[in-house]
Amino acid sequence: MVGVRARASRWPSVRALVLATHAPPAAAVTLVATLLAVTAQVPPGRVALVGLAVLAGQASIGWSNDWLDADRDRAVARADKPVVQGAVSPAVLRSAALVSAAAAVVLSLLLGWVPGLLLLVLVASGWAYNAGLKRTAASGLPYVTGFGALPAGVVAAAPGVPAAPWWLPAAGAALGAAAHLANVAPDIADDLATGVRGLPHRLGPRVAAVLGAVLLGTASLVLVLGPAGPPAWWGWVGLVLAVPAVAVAALAGTARFRRLAFPAVMLLTVLDVVLLLAGGAALT
Repeated sequence: MVGVRARASRWPSVRALVLATHAPPAAAVTLVATLLAVTAQVPPGRVALVGLAVLAGQASIGWSNDWLDADRDRAVARADKPVVQGAVSPAVLRSAALVSAAAAVVLSLLLGWVPGLLLLVLVASGWAYNAGLKRTAASGLPYVTGFGALPAGVVAAAPGVPAAPWWLPAAGAALGAAAHLANVAPDIADDLATGVRGLPHRLGPRVAAVLGAVLLGTASLVLVLGPAGPPAWWGWVGLVLAVPAVAVAALAGTARFRRLAFPAVMLLTVLDVVLLLAGGAALT
């Protein structure tokens, strides 16, 4: 029933805690960061440290989101949320978020000041989004800063490697902004019902879809044309695939073409991640 609070278990299950981390995106970000560290030839021990630091940070962001949004999620009866199901309490999520944030700080700084602080920009950005920026026209800013800093921090974890070239954080920032637009799309109705009006809500679904597609296409261009020297053959193949995918993905905001556009968005996302990993390998 809408507005009725379920009684949260005093001892939440592991499954409830994992779900509250927003597990799919948290795992995806952690996996990409870890693979980027591998392709950038970060030493194995530090690769593991990068993965753990990013995972702790992502968990803290997910838990803080469900803790801070508990009342709002209950108001719109978000049945997919463990806190609405009564499987975990906001107090437990608050404690878990704070502990995992502290762990992210320690793990990140063990990599050194430069990579550590860059990785923590993503954590701080996620918390800032959850704490209130999501309700403003600047809602995309945490995604731009956080995902722009992430690849730079991963590359900096390799001893003796110079600072990441401009095109790597630029592509990360474009991917982050596109992720924000795509992430908000399914929840726009619930968000508006509870007073959340971030940038995608103000733009509307059609404009947000076009902007998201353009950002994904821009990331592809930057990753292929940004590095010094002529692009490799696989870069040209990526651009050939990206151009029609951008055109189709731009239709995601229309009811008629949404089903067709979704695979195009996924194709662009996967393509950009592959190009990002290839870019990391090109640095060595």
